[in-house]
Amino acid sequence: MEQMQSILGQSLSIPASQPKRKKASVISCFSKLSGKLKFQKRETLKNVFSILAERARDPSATKRHLAMRSLGILACEAPDQQVRKYRKTVLDLLVHGLYDPVSSDVVQQSMKTLTIVLSKTQGKGLGPFFPDVTLQTRTLLDDENDSVRHSAVILFGQLATFAGRKWKKFFTVQVKQTWDSLLTHLQDRNPQVAKACKTTVRACSLYLERRKGYSVQNEEDQRNPRLSRQLSYHHPELLQFLYANKIL
Repeated sequence: MEQMQSILGQSLSIPASQPKRKKASVISCFSKLSGKLKFQKRETLKNVFSILAERARDPSATKRHLAMRSLGILACEAPDQQVRKYRKTVLDLLVHGLYDPVSSDVVQQSMKTLTIVLSKTQGKGLGPFFPDVTLQTRTLLDDENDSVRHSAVILFGQLATFAGRKWKKFFTVQVKQTWDSLLTHLQDRNPQVAKACKTTVRACSLYLERRKGYSVQNEEDQRNPRLSRQLSYHHPELLQFLYANKIL
């Protein structure tokens, strides 16, 4: 762990003017090292998070991006109990990264790491951050950068899973306002975005209001019975659209 802290201190302090190959090699080195570590000393892990927290707010976009990436690696490798212990600090840093005014790389990496953290903590602790994360993710769904758009689509779908009772009404409004955009991205120019959007549409469709008097029942409903029953009370044309695009 001392070796890791040393590398963290050095790698996260590389000048922004360093060649991209040098930066990539540092990231690769850190990734390989962290993958072999066993996080057993709580005090040492606390120090690592402290270093990353400092670098996550560094004036250098390169350092901020590297810090967000490192947080993701730690979230993957550290025991669940440790991730839960520091989740408030980590979530605060990641939400801050979502609003990075300069670097789309920092924004994209923040969403990617946030997806990892939420998955590992099952969304616990997200509560007070939920509105900010949801609203900012919505604005990024139509970003010109394919990577940013892809991460935003995945994160938005995950938010649908962790909205819970407290934020269900709020998220329902967000889904309604975002629905046209999501349907558009089912045919996104980037295949990965389109694929990810299929999963997100499934998750978000359950937040749509039911329409009484409509029912679509046929043999195709067997592809996904539960979702089909839900959608049979929504817009019939939407259900047919999902079938036509082989989403169900």
